[in-house]
Amino acid sequence: MKNILTLQDVQTYIGQFHILSGVNLEIEQGKATVILGRNGAGKTTTLETIMGLRPASEGKITLDGEDITKLKDYQVPRKGIGYVPEDREVFSDLTVEENLIIASRDKGAYSKKLEFIFDLFPDMKKYFKHKSRILSGGQQQMLSISRSLINDNKVILIDEPSKGLAPLIIEDLIDKINEIKKTNTIVLVEQNFDMATRIGDIFYIVDDGRTVHKSGKEDILYNEEIKKKYLGI
Repeated sequence: MKNILTLQDVQTYIGQFHILSGVNLEIEQGKATVILGRNGAGKTTTLETIMGLRPASEGKITLDGEDITKLKDYQVPRKGIGYVPEDREVFSDLTVEENLIIASRDKGAYSKKLEFIFDLFPDMKKYFKHKSRILSGGQQQMLSISRSLINDNKVILIDEPSKGLAPLIIEDLIDKINEIKKTNTIVLVEQNFDMATRIGDIFYIVDDGRTVHKSGKEDILYNEEIKKKYLGI
């Protein structure tokens, strides 16, 4: 399986603070790759750097063989990267329909994509004409994910989807993301270890702004030394 997205020694500053000091990732096409790490390790900044929201000061980011390191934040999605941010960031004064229309880049494929979204998230059909501010936290997360699915993306980045959600909603979300995974390449940042290991195929650990570990599911589940040292579990 080829690597659809790679990060090579990526470094990022936020102001004077050196947040990423050597992140290396190889994202395999068709797989779910999980980035783990303690709070403040640099996981969210890694996704923001890929999206051009936090420009890399050094290193290289490649999407399907193309160098996207220096692209602006509005250019990266056009290359085929979907992004589900940590705090969902739906347009609360717009309807579900309007949120999806704004996100759509290919109007010709809109109807087909919408059908897939409605099958996956029936609540998006139920509340299609409603303002998104009336949605629950779980439904807003569904809408945020749906916006990344309305286009043919090469990779979908999902940041902390379980944040603030009840356990029953998280269970449903695990099933939905595993369904998305069948036809999409996913990069997931997630603090919920159970959720992460039920979705992920490949696992990276970021610690203090650097990639320190890569493994498959079995190793991350049963390597107690690594879990204790880098994840505190």
